[in-house]
Amino acid sequence: MAKNIAIIGAGITGLSSAYFIKKQQPDVNVTIYEATNRPGGKIQTYRRDGYTIELGPESYLGRKTIMTEVAEDIGLADDLITNQTGQSYIYAKNKLYPIPGGSIMGIPTDIKPFLKTKLISPKGKLRAGLDLFKKTMPIENDISVGAFFRYRLGNEVLENLIEPLMGGIYGTNIDDLSLLSTFPQFKEREAQFGSLIKGMRYEKEQRQKQNKLYPGAPKGQFKQFQHGLSSFIEALETHLRQAGVNFKYNTPVKDIEVSQQSYHLHLDNEVQEYDGLIVATAHEAFMKWFDHDPGFDYFKTMQSTTVATVVLAFDEADIENTYEGTGFVIARTSNTNITACTWTSKKWPFTTPQGKVLLRAYVGKPGDNVVNEHSDEEIVNIVRKDLSNMMTIKGDPEFSIVNRLPHSMPQYHVGHIGQIKTIQEHIRATYPKLAITGAPFEAVGLPDCVMQAQKAVDDILSEL
Repeated sequence: MAKNIAIIGAGITGLSSAYFIKKQQPDVNVTIYEATNRPGGKIQTYRRDGYTIELGPESYLGRKTIMTEVAEDIGLADDLITNQTGQSYIYAKNKLYPIPGGSIMGIPTDIKPFLKTKLISPKGKLRAGLDLFKKTMPIENDISVGAFFRYRLGNEVLENLIEPLMGGIYGTNIDDLSLLSTFPQFKEREAQFGSLIKGMRYEKEQRQKQNKLYPGAPKGQFKQFQHGLSSFIEALETHLRQAGVNFKYNTPVKDIEVSQQSYHLHLDNEVQEYDGLIVATAHEAFMKWFDHDPGFDYFKTMQSTTVATVVLAFDEADIENTYEGTGFVIARTSNTNITACTWTSKKWPFTTPQGKVLLRAYVGKPGDNVVNEHSDEEIVNIVRKDLSNMMTIKGDPEFSIVNRLPHSMPQYHVGHIGQIKTIQEHIRATYPKLAITGAPFEAVGLPDCVMQAQKAVDDILSEL
């Protein structure tokens, strides 16, 4: 008799879970429950008048190939696009500086570009060079990203290069951000080579060798689809429906009842029984069902940052931007409300009609309430005021969009990885044929969510 699995959450993790179930065991019956009226979660592409605008995630990291493999399998191979390469900048000390060439996430690998940059003082450059001679940093359980990079490269490189590039990804203060939950590869390379700079030189060499294997391949790091990220979600939903997956939109799960052999999902007017269950929601959602279990207490105190994506569309004549590049991030030494900006029409030309300029700015960081305390109109004005420090804006935007993402970025504080391992062990021991996965657990990038879905499916199918 065929087994029945329910998935709660139709974001990328939930959809990918259904994909991997059907890939491995097509005879398993799968039902996806989604509280809203659409799939995709944070992924949301807005299309109008020739624009293709991402209101959530903008793209994904191409070297994490699992998402590309899924896209190719569901028929989107010809739709994949690699970003236009170009200079990225850091806005520090109230000025835009090019990110030094040859650096990996701000870590220098080439001496000449690093010595030439005006972003770091001579003293700061000397301090960074001590990385070549300092002992490997001992770590017992975990450490903050800030503490690790201060030890290796010094305060100045941390604040002006590392922090704006790494801290913004997770919406967390870099001195709270867990190194082993977010960037463990840097500690691994440091331990392997006795120096972070040496380790990143090796990393760079490996990437260059990979590029030589595929000499005709585009060199950009990020991938998109020619009709936006939502086209991936739409194609995946179609693929799943054809495979027999049942979708239940506008169907919030009120409660989950656990029995010895199955799970009962309490809906508005009915109860449905399933052999296995995958939960792929934000922790604020799934704690409604597990708050009685002290094994999940960590999630009661886990914070999430509220952010907003602010899109501005201009006529080309109304913007003077002499910088050739893809955008910039903001260092904490600068007094701005925005945390980053993508020159979208330069980075992704397909998104914008000829003669138009599309900008995407990001607002929201730990400890501020800009998103919660201001109207859409006020947020647009705040963003315009900040952007006027980096480029000349002559007229009003043709249109603007403010997309608020409440509690959308779970903060991985020091010790997160240990807590998650303990919780996952508790789930395996206490709740057979249950998997809880997604952004609250391990990494927030889109390919990371797909990878977690694959692991969750492997675990649950092995128990069925």
